[in-house]
This record gives sequence, C-alpha cells and structure tokens, in this order.
Amino acid sequence: MTAPSSHAAALDLVRQGQRFILCGHVRPDGDVLGSQAALASVLERMGKTVWIINSDPLPAQLDYLSEGAKFRVYEGGDLPAHDVAVMLDFNELERTGPMSKALAAAPSKKLVVDHHIFEGTPWWDAAYVDVRAAATGLLVRRMARDLGVALDLAAARGIYTALVTDTGWFKYSNTDAETFAAATEAVQLGLEPARLYNSIYQRQSRQHPLGISRALSRLEYYAEGRLAIVDLPQAREGEIDLSDGDDVLDLLRAVKSVEVVLFLREQKDGAVKLSARSKTEFDVHRLARRFGGGGHAKASGATFTGEPIASVRARLVAAALETFAERGTAAR
Repeated sequence: MTAPSSHAAALDLVRQGQRFILCGHVRPDGDVLGSQAALASVLERMGKTVWIINSDPLPAQLDYLSEGAKFRVYEGGDLPAHDVAVMLDFNELERTGPMSKALAAAPSKKLVVDHHIFEGTPWWDAAYVDVRAAATGLLVRRMARDLGVALDLAAARGIYTALVTDTGWFKYSNTDAETFAAATEAVQLGLEPARLYNSIYQRQSRQHPLGISRALSRLEYYAEGRLAIVDLPQAREGEIDLSDGDDVLDLLRAVKSVEVVLFLREQKDGAVKLSARSKTEFDVHRLARRFGGGGHAKASGATFTGEPIASVRARLVAAALETFAERGTAAR
C-alpha cells in the first residue's frame, strides 16, 4: 500500500523518533486502547522506546490487552522524556483531561492518528488521518504496512479490539471490506474472536440489567417516533447506575421508526455526557458541534458542564426537532 502524500510527514516522524508516548482521550474506549496496544507493538519492533499513558485506567473488559502492552495512568507532573507524543483516536488536546497541560508543555513533536472530523486550525506537527476509516485501529494497521512492519499477535489483537468496538462487532454502517480484511488477518495470526467477545460483552455485573431498566424507564419519543431520548440523572441511594449507554443505544436503534437516539447521563461531578447515534442521513456530528462536541456523522458526543440535565435535555430536543423540521419531518 502506498501512503498518501499527506501521511508522509507522519511516517517520517515515526521513523525519526526514538522515544514515544501514546495517549488517548479521557475514559478511553476500545478503539483508543486497541490502537495504543497495536502501535506500541509496531514501534517496539522498530526498536523504539514506548510508554502508553492515559488519564484513566484500562477497563476490566479490555484487560487482555495488557498481555502485550503496559498501560500506565497519568498521576500528574512531567511526562517521561520523549521525542513524539502520539494522539490516538482524538484531535483536540483538551480531550486528554489532566494530561493536556503536561502534553502542551512538553517539547516533543505531536502526531495525531485519528478518524474523527476536525473543524479548526491544525495544531499538530503531523497527522495520519482518514475520517472514512471505520476505526483508528485500521490507521495503525495502514501505518505498519507503510513502515514495512509485519503485525504480531499483540498488534492484531489491538486492531481487532478497535474494529469490533467501533463497528458494533461488524454491524454498523462503517463496516467495510478493509474492516473484514483486517479481522481476517488477525484471526490468521492466532486471535480467538470468541475469547474477546466474552471479555468485552459478557462480563457485566448482575446489577447491569437493572441499570438498563432504570434508563429505559426514562425513555421518550419525539418526531413521530424518529427521535428517542433518555436522560439518566445520577443514581440515588438504592438506584443502579450505568457506566456507559451502549446497550441502551443499541436497544433503541433496533426500534424500526427510530432514526436518532440521544442518551444523556449525569456524571458524579455534575457534568452531563451526551452520546448521540443516527441510523439515517441525520448528521449527529452537526448536532453535537452546536454544543461543543463532535465525532462522526452517525456517532457523536458532547459534554455539558454547569447545567442541569433537564435543561440540557430541553435544548437538545429543540435542536434535534429543528433539524427534523428542516428535513421535512413533523415533530410530535
């Protein structure tokens, strides 16, 4: 595969650097962590020194990634001396949370490897970006090929993790031929899909279904059933909380009439996190950007601070209904 000319600077930076820090956004997901594990393996096979450092720890369901990589949690202060800081699966430094100041202050070169839409002035030294890629993990696979480094099982496991978590185990519309080719390669290298599936999706607590039940009890439909919204305040004593809304989002997208799902979850610090999903031409990235968020056309998010969840909900519903009206869809 020949790398596009826009990626040449990124590849040169990788070749020239010797010490690398790989970082992800706060509350890193499977694409972040899988991409980090894969790129760490590729860099180490090139003789580089690598640190994976995130603001939050590796979640239990992805602990198998630690078999081939060491994940560290940022505890403040200066970062290890490094030549290149690689930002995986995000494109705004603030998304690293408490690490952002240390990263900005470090004299290292900054490399973005990402598949999200970016609207603004590039701040990095080089980028390996393709917003059409199903996952950032696919970009790591492309980089390895461009660099002439064969994948090992640890890298394949990371790439497969990135793929299945960002494509909903190959069921979302971003799944393409490259996705299946990468998955096939991983299995050929010895990966066991059933083992990963069990770890990621079948290790929930007995309380988890009760948390889903609580969330669904707050479900409302708008725009003749085309918009579904759930707002989940912090759990009170005796109530069950959810760590994320993926199961709720999947259930609501399964409703035939639903085009857009908005899931709002109040966090312990009072902030409200939005997860937005679309299964039609409704662009939830544009919706999230109106509130300082972003992501993809069919999967985006935003975070609201200093505002009650009821107020956030009202503003989001109004904005979504406005978009439906522009598309000729009647509101409820």
